Amino acid sequence: MKLIIAIIRENQLDQVRQSLIDAGITRITVSNAAGHGRRVTEEIYRGQKVIPMMVPNIRLEIAVSDEYKDIAIEAISKAAEANDGETIGSGKIFVLPVEEVIRIRTGEKGNSAI
Repeated sequence: MKLIIAIIRENQLDQVRQSLIDAGITRITVSNAAGHGRRVTEEIYRGQKVIPMMVPNIRLEIAVSDEYKDIAIEAISKAAEANDGETIGSGKIFVLPVEEVIRIRTGEKGNSAI
């Protein structure tokens, strides 16, 4: 089992969500996030060093069985890819191992709890 964490632009949520649904993945967790990539530079404003504001993003968390890992990554990557020439990137995908999943209501464990 894997936990996929994807940080994407706010305006990409609907297309990424639909891409995941089309791939057969319907259980996701969505939360707001903020951050910046490596292109952060200090600016001087009225003689003071200022670091620009954090960029608002969306954080998706998706627990999948091993056979759905590559399907989920491809669905997110294709839907979130930005070809608009922006200097802000399209986001990141992190894949972590999951030791155990337990559905609280039924007590199911493992892949059946996902």
